[in-house]
Amino acid sequence: MNFAALVTWLITALGGFYMLGTWIARGGARGGTSRLPVPVVFGHFLLAAAGLVVWIIYLFAGTEALAWTAFGILLPVALLGFIMFARWLAVTRAPSVRAAGAPGSAQADTPPEHAFPIPVVLGHGLFAVATLVLVLLTALQS
Repeated sequence: MNFAALVTWLITALGGFYMLGTWIARGGARGGTSRLPVPVVFGHFLLAAAGLVVWIIYLFAGTEALAWTAFGILLPVALLGFIMFARWLAVTRAPSVRAAGAPGSAQADTPPEHAFPIPVVLGHGLFAVATLVLVLLTALQS
């Protein structure tokens, strides 16, 4: 189960990297029209990366405390992810009021997170939940 958690964590990270790159490329880190707060986005990313590093160290060391530490780090990661998911849902449901291509068009007013493909967002979330469950089950068995 511990290596399954690593695999699901890495798949989750790939989706997260894709969305982070899209968000940054479309100006999300500069604020602007993004509805995702910059500290929340980067806090989610940094905590998830730190948790992954702790998990990899756990795989080599096998120390129970490291498994629980990784799980503890994943809890705020999940909370921040849920906050971003809720804000992303609001973006995807908001209708565009201006025609694309016109001056001051909807493209200029569209938040960067609107470009996230739905399958990537849903896959990221599902693999994240699987990771959280696998890490918890591994920690409970340690």
